[in-house]
Amino acid sequence: MPAESLKAAAPYLIEQKYADYSAEQHQVWQELVRRRRPQIDSHACREYLDGYQVIGLRDNRLPDLAAISALLGPRTGWSTTPVSGFLPAEAFFEMLAARMFPTTTWLRGRDSLEYTPEPDIFHDVFGHVPMHAHRVFADFLQHYGSVCARINDQDLLERLGRLFWYTVEFGLIRQDGEIKVYGSGVISSHRECSNVIEGGCEIRSFNLEEVLRTPVRVDRIHKLLFAIESFEQLYEAMHAAEEWAEERVQESHPG
Repeated sequence: MPAESLKAAAPYLIEQKYADYSAEQHQVWQELVRRRRPQIDSHACREYLDGYQVIGLRDNRLPDLAAISALLGPRTGWSTTPVSGFLPAEAFFEMLAARMFPTTTWLRGRDSLEYTPEPDIFHDVFGHVPMHAHRVFADFLQHYGSVCARINDQDLLERLGRLFWYTVEFGLIRQDGEIKVYGSGVISSHRECSNVIEGGCEIRSFNLEEVLRTPVRVDRIHKLLFAIESFEQLYEAMHAAEEWAEERVQESHPG
């Protein structure tokens, strides 16, 4: 789907003015990456580390979104699409369904290196985008968007949001007998990643039913996260979630 076909998301699409980034902003990006790379190199899953290379991320320069999209497109059909800020749900799902990842272009300041309440280009690109180079994960994410875009029930969307939260944002995977991280909220946060590595949270095997009934808490460090065995498991879970959602819709609108 070309950008011209978007409806709900259209007002939020912008251009990344790459030449406008200052030397200070590139230095902040470099510092953010420098702080995260030791943990990431040791504890991120193989697919994330491969994707980091595939999309051409540079440790010392802010990412050029158009250049990333040119590398991603032929591989998985995804683009890294600049937006003006936080999107309403309808626009967000529409973009995911079109394989367009909404990406903010602003970068946190040096005074908030550890945490920013609103996602910035570091969280969006360093945290999320390397996984979009993995075909199975990329298909899962598009399918998630397409399912949610068809649902108008807010309670149902909140439940499906838990699937997104405990995978795309805070997902873990077992690889080579170890827990590895792939969710953007763990990848981009030293505190959350350390919490996982140091045993600060319980890690349960991914189970769709349990994930859908586990509320999201955004006001504290995680006490419980879920680990998948493979990204194929995640892809299959999305199909099961779609069936679950369709059953709930039919129950609430019989006939």
